[in-house]
Amino acid sequence: MKVLNPILVLIVMFFVARYSKTDGKITKTITIDSLGACQGISKQNGKYFLYGDREVGVMREYKLEKDSLIYERKEYKFTVKGKNTIKHPTGIAYHKGLPTFVGNSVKQNAAGTLWKAEINCINWSGFLKNRKLDGNLIKTIEDDACIQGTRPEYVNYKGKWYVATADYGNKANEVRLYNPEALSKANKTSEKCVLFKKFTCSPWVQNLHYIADKGILVLIQNQIEGRKWRFTFIDLEKSLIKGQEVVLNVIDTDKPDELEGFAFTDTANKGIAVSSSHKNNVSFMDFTFGG
Repeated sequence: MKVLNPILVLIVMFFVARYSKTDGKITKTITIDSLGACQGISKQNGKYFLYGDREVGVMREYKLEKDSLIYERKEYKFTVKGKNTIKHPTGIAYHKGLPTFVGNSVKQNAAGTLWKAEINCINWSGFLKNRKLDGNLIKTIEDDACIQGTRPEYVNYKGKWYVATADYGNKANEVRLYNPEALSKANKTSEKCVLFKKFTCSPWVQNLHYIADKGILVLIQNQIEGRKWRFTFIDLEKSLIKGQEVVLNVIDTDKPDELEGFAFTDTANKGIAVSSSHKNNVSFMDFTFGG
């Protein structure tokens, strides 16, 4: 029988106890315009990218100064030859040295009751340089393994990086892990060797945020469909082993609008949350960790 390292066990127990007593509060809310309905925030190399669905799918670059996001005068459009290609961006999976993926929800009927999920593999450095997808859209993959929607985010499981994504609906929701190399070459996520592991999760997941040094995945959610904020901290490894989410803590706020994205800053207890509202759509948050 394998004997567990007692020091490792104590470290894991410490973080589980710490995050099970997590609390969060909004300290400041501001309005950032020109994003349409903001769909998420991605922190990369000290930069903050906010993205949304204006007249075309769009992303803008910001820097954090104290409790303000300063626009860097850099706007990126998810277009090819002027055509709106990623109309409704729903997540950015970025990790240095690995393929970059951007999620997209494609409306299938006028009523907006039927959607198709896509994951786009992008030449990210070329996109940041040219600020358009022309020549930088490597492949569009249909996420037919999903149940409802896609929102890619890189996570680490046992030393290897995978692209995690999750469903939005309220039935049979899952978090799925895809092999990034296989995903970048696939036409559909149902193809062989793309799906690695999955587990069931709670409903209304809008986005994912991974805390790499803790192995914790944050489900960025609504409490009800399209309304009210919820952050669910889960133990990723235990959830994958069990086949269903292992919850460390749930934080609800009284914000009534639609939470879309979240990222921790370089300061461990501070984060930035974004909503789809056209006003008061960016909120700075402070977290306290017990234990």
